[in-house]
Amino acid sequence: MLAIGCDHGGFVLKKEILEYFDKNNIQYKDFGCHTTDSVDYPDIAEVVCNSVVNGECEKGILVCGTGIGMSIAANKIKGIRAALLSDTFSARMTAAHNDSNVIALGGRVIGTELAIEIINAYLSTEFQGGRHKNRIDKIKILENK
Repeated sequence: MLAIGCDHGGFVLKKEILEYFDKNNIQYKDFGCHTTDSVDYPDIAEVVCNSVVNGECEKGILVCGTGIGMSIAANKIKGIRAALLSDTFSARMTAAHNDSNVIALGGRVIGTELAIEIINAYLSTEFQGGRHKNRIDKIKILENK
């Protein structure tokens, strides 16, 4: 189960991502927003990330105008490793090396086709563990300082 959420700047892209998910039987929980009316991205990032941290959802996808605000807000939540993505190589690397559990996308920066490619690259890549796990453990220590 994927958690997904957006602010008004990411609404159109989120809607297109959900259409793709529906056509491909990808399970998700939509945490809003549901219109182009202005909302504050930290509020959406919080509910999506909390659903990942508490185990309700396995991974999260956040969309705002640039993805920047969502990624900053998401990374303030203990247990979240969010990556702002705009290419498939970075999507694979953040899954393989950083064990990222949330990705952020910019609805005003990338198109639908690229967003879908990024999501598929991210979701189809497994965390490699090993030396990368040691680094994730160090990030967890930083969270507790």
